[in-house]
Amino acid sequence: MNEFRIHHDVNELLSLLRVHGGEGAEVYIDLLQKNRTPYVTTTVSAHGAKVKIAEFTRTPEDFLKKYDELKSKNTRHLDSLVYLLSKLTEDKETLHYLQQNAKERAELAANAATNSTTNFSIPSSTSKISMQELEELRKQLGSVTANSSAQQPPELTRKILREKQNKKNSGQPIPVFPSWVYERPALLGDFLIGTSLSTDTTVPIGTLPLASQESMIVEDLLYVLIGVDGRYITAQPLVGRQNRAFSVDPNLDLSIKELVTRILPVAASYSAVTRFIEEKSSFEYGQVNHALAAAMRTLIKEYMILITQLEHLQRQGLLSLQKLWFYIQPTMRTLEILASLATSVDKGECMGGSTLSLLHDKTFNYTGDSQAQELCLYLTKAASVPYFEILEKWIYRGIINDPYSEFMVEEHELQKEKIQEDYNDKYWDQRYTVVQQQIPSFLQKMADKILSTGKYLNVVRECGRDVTCPVAKEVIYTLKERAYVEQIEKAYNYASKVLLDFLMEEKELVAHLSRSIKHYFLMDQGDFFVHFMDLTEEELKKPVDDIIITRLEALLELALRMSTANTDPFKDDLKIDLMPHDLITQLLRVLAIETKQEKAIISADPTELTLSGLEAFSFDYIVKWPLSLIINRKALTRYQMLFRHMFYCKHVERQLCNVWISNKTAKQFSLHSAKWFAGAFTLRQRMLNFVQNIQYYMMFEVMEPTWHILEKNLKLASNIDDVLSHHTSFLDNCLKDCMLTNPELLKIFSKLMSVCVMFTNCMQRFTQSMKLDSELERLTLEHGTMLGPPTEEERAEEAAKKKLTNKLLAEHADNLHLTSGFEATINKFDSNFSTHLLDLLDKLSVYSTNDCEHSMLNIIYRLDFNGFYTERLEHMSAERSQKAAPLLPRL
Repeated sequence: MNEFRIHHDVNELLSLLRVHGGEGAEVYIDLLQKNRTPYVTTTVSAHGAKVKIAEFTRTPEDFLKKYDELKSKNTRHLDSLVYLLSKLTEDKETLHYLQQNAKERAELAANAATNSTTNFSIPSSTSKISMQELEELRKQLGSVTANSSAQQPPELTRKILREKQNKKNSGQPIPVFPSWVYERPALLGDFLIGTSLSTDTTVPIGTLPLASQESMIVEDLLYVLIGVDGRYITAQPLVGRQNRAFSVDPNLDLSIKELVTRILPVAASYSAVTRFIEEKSSFEYGQVNHALAAAMRTLIKEYMILITQLEHLQRQGLLSLQKLWFYIQPTMRTLEILASLATSVDKGECMGGSTLSLLHDKTFNYTGDSQAQELCLYLTKAASVPYFEILEKWIYRGIINDPYSEFMVEEHELQKEKIQEDYNDKYWDQRYTVVQQQIPSFLQKMADKILSTGKYLNVVRECGRDVTCPVAKEVIYTLKERAYVEQIEKAYNYASKVLLDFLMEEKELVAHLSRSIKHYFLMDQGDFFVHFMDLTEEELKKPVDDIIITRLEALLELALRMSTANTDPFKDDLKIDLMPHDLITQLLRVLAIETKQEKAIISADPTELTLSGLEAFSFDYIVKWPLSLIINRKALTRYQMLFRHMFYCKHVERQLCNVWISNKTAKQFSLHSAKWFAGAFTLRQRMLNFVQNIQYYMMFEVMEPTWHILEKNLKLASNIDDVLSHHTSFLDNCLKDCMLTNPELLKIFSKLMSVCVMFTNCMQRFTQSMKLDSELERLTLEHGTMLGPPTEEERAEEAAKKKLTNKLLAEHADNLHLTSGFEATINKFDSNFSTHLLDLLDKLSVYSTNDCEHSMLNIIYRLDFNGFYTERLEHMSAERSQKAAPLLPRL
């Protein structure tokens, strides 16, 4: 059972039990995944479980009757459910909870029933019910139950099936039999109720001698055995799905009557098989049932030949009742098995794969009876032919031709173009899906490989290439599963190789990943990003609404042509994308997918703060089919989140480096307030050290090693599902180790980045206020004038002016510091940065210990390389331990 199925079942169970609040489904899902066993419960354990429940329940007869009824309908996973229920009988705590829950649900249902209008009134529980009222209520409830359990008319069933099939095959309507086939009951071959063999007056059989009675009854039986009422034996009307019953003249001699009652089950079986053949021969019930009905019709023809021969003997006066019983006995077992199969298929409303499952199980269960097993094997082989034809087209060519919805793989109308547009698009998972009830039990183990085989070939077909498996061979049903398992394995291996070679060699998947995706989204192309950020720095500082996309596209094109990225053959697929949300909002929206918070977060209004171009900027990439199966919108979104994270870090680093350049210019002035200026230099260096080490960690300790693992795994991949799995695992690991899947860590990191940006803005404003660069450039005569190189007098005059200027600028800086409170501002920046950094290191230490995310320890080692923060971190850890420890009682 996969994770999605577990998630779905847990949520359904919580919904049925009306469990709300609490820890939610995730806790139970984790427990189930950790504790699930690799084996499947066997029929032996299910038998023991059935006995245990029968002993536990107050009404064992009702339980066993219901079990047999469900078993006859070939209900899937019935034994597993019974095994689970037997385990629940041993858990007293769970039983108590379920009893309490059932009581609460019954009260809710009772309240709902009292609030709704019904067709009959129930006396109040406070008053006693009289016997007459009780009997009336019983009749009303009985009629409701009878109506609800009544068999649906065949005409309505056929109409529903026809509408469903026509809806699926809108371009090719399903053929139907003409109406007169159903309007002429004499064509059906079953008993016509209300008619008799002859209109002549029937002689009372009790008045005839014994020999005459026997002769009359033999004649009647020969008619009854082919579905025609006799004079003294007539068929009773059918009630629901019950077997055909007969009425025998009560005046018949008891010795003859006893032998007649032994022969009549053959007529009942013939009636059931005939009705099944006529009903399932209709196109609406599918090709498998049609083939099964045809095989049964062949056996019935042999039975009819036997009856014809017996009639010939009867005309010659050579057929006694004893001889009839002797001749009919071999056929009796055959018809009994056919009737049992027909009834089971009818009760279970089986079609396609479910019919084959029932036939296979019956064949397997008759292991000790060679004749019965041979009969069931013949029927299963005949019925499986159309199913295997569909299977062969799917696993050998990747085509589904299933007009009656009988096959285990179902096709859904999805557009592959949406892979590039919709994050939630699940084309690969939902274009073709497995229908559990249509998987024949003998193909259950191979269902996933059958699905994958056809999907692989179908992808190649949709790219315009016609593929046919060279090892194609007819699949034939056999009790030895290995025979067709080998065929499916060969087809799977061929399909895997064809698609993998197609993507890797012809479509150059690895080249797209390593030469484009890695270079641009993981910032692997250093010179390109230097050029690009230099060119777009001013444009990206603007609010996102003021940015002209075409200008950015032109600058991107220029940066690509000016750098080594010019050699990338796929560079034209790179595009600019300005996101509507900041990185944190985007991550929260992605993390909320398929959770209870999804609607709230998606319907929330965008942030009121106007995003700058830097905060909204991201790359996008055009991927064509079939590479979009691997590099789909979900994968691109993850790449974009990694890119935005690192791109903003690179921007902050550039800002801090710009401050460093400005500070170097300011160092030549002898400021009286050098203490606070030195503090600003120190804080800038700490920030730069933090940002550079974070970048180094993400680039060289997370992405590069993980990328090498991905490349190695892609070389070893044997099919496209392995490629998808390895690629998804790579992105998940990168997101997790870069702190992008943990909102708490991400928010702290975002605060640190904000402090760094505000600090750089503050320092830039201070440097600009001094106007160092402009003043020095205006006074510089180092390179001379239009009249020639500077003279000695001009040099002396320039030196005096510079000295005076430096003095004035230093005094201006000191006054600015005193009036604006820069020292307090720098101290506040220092305090905020240290607080958030310690908080980040502390949280990283907790997550690396509790969640075994040891790679995050590398950040701590790099940022706290000299033990500067160790003492503070140990103190915070000790405080946390004291809060978590329970209070010890005083002695």
